[in-house]
Amino acid sequence: MSTNDYIKYITQQLVRYFQVPKSERKERREQKREEKTDLSFRLFGFIPFALKMFFRK
Repeated sequence: MSTNDYIKYITQQLVRYFQVPKSERKERREQKREEKTDLSFRLFGFIPFALKMFFRK
């Protein structure tokens, strides 16, 4: 990919991003945050998550 193609691609992505209403961008960010898994689950797998659930009850 040449430099001009890369700049063109970045410009297109920025224009698409700014064409989306601000409220919709905010909703997307909030959805991404909600969908993220816990840090312990991402780093160590299911066992720490299961232990945490077990001790909460």
